[in-house]
Amino acid sequence: MNVLQSKIWKFSLITLLLPAAVLAQAPAKKPAAKSSGQVIYEQHCLTCHQVNGSGVPNLNPPLRNTDWVNGDKNRLINVVLKGLQGQEIEGDMYDNAMPAHDFLTDPQIADVLTYIRSSFGNKAGAVTAEEVKATRSQK
Repeated sequence: MNVLQSKIWKFSLITLLLPAAVLAQAPAKKPAAKSSGQVIYEQHCLTCHQVNGSGVPNLNPPLRNTDWVNGDKNRLINVVLKGLQGQEIEGDMYDNAMPAHDFLTDPQIADVLTYIRSSFGNKAGAVTAEEVKATRSQK
């Protein structure tokens, strides 16, 4: 093997192995951790309101771009605490009963409502545990 062939061979070897070495050292990307609100949503809300918050026509209302989600926080907190049934929302009737979720703690309700109000295209403000506590105490 002459000198030129030796240099070409070494350059080729380095060109092939360097990207593999760099990739081997790169840490694997972990999926982003789910927020507490997302976990609660997946446990208690997803079945009826769907993964994308679209709901089910005439049964379960959507959680996207509605005044019920983006509007008055107290009304939304009360829906979670007391449930809801047979309500007209944004001009459509929804007949499926939403049970009360008053077994959730104030921080859990705040987390899930904050998740809903900032997901599915919503851009409403956060709900605090203090707001949930105040609404819960009004009974």
